[in-house]
Amino acid sequence: MKTVQQILSTKSVQIFSVTENSSVLEALQMMMEKNVSALLIVENDKLQGIFTERDYARKIILYGKSSAETPIKEVMTANPITILPTDSIDMCMQLMTDKHIRHLPVMHENKLLGMISIGDVVKFIIEDQKQTISQLESYISS
Repeated sequence: MKTVQQILSTKSVQIFSVTENSSVLEALQMMMEKNVSALLIVENDKLQGIFTERDYARKIILYGKSSAETPIKEVMTANPITILPTDSIDMCMQLMTDKHIRHLPVMHENKLLGMISIGDVVKFIIEDQKQTISQLESYISS
């Protein structure tokens, strides 16, 4: 069984976050600088929420709110769905599909370890399938 830990071990685990009182504009600037589409909201080392490009489109733009004046806590998704490093990749894919989400924070014993995206999962699955195909080709030709 392939696990979340295997994805985390293949990517640089950087946690990009802002606090609840950060403005949406500050969050967007960080997202642009880091080239990410989601940020975690962390207060006192505790995960409070997640803010994504989708949150921005649906909760700021459509309601005519000001990015500079709106604190992230007003538009973040509070208490996001989290996963464990021991969870299977298949389970994560199913969860993302069922819940229509693209990012999953990874937690272990109330500690934030990182975050995986749908892109991370798809990339991992493709690489794993390439490896399987290569092994099968090798087996067939020997």
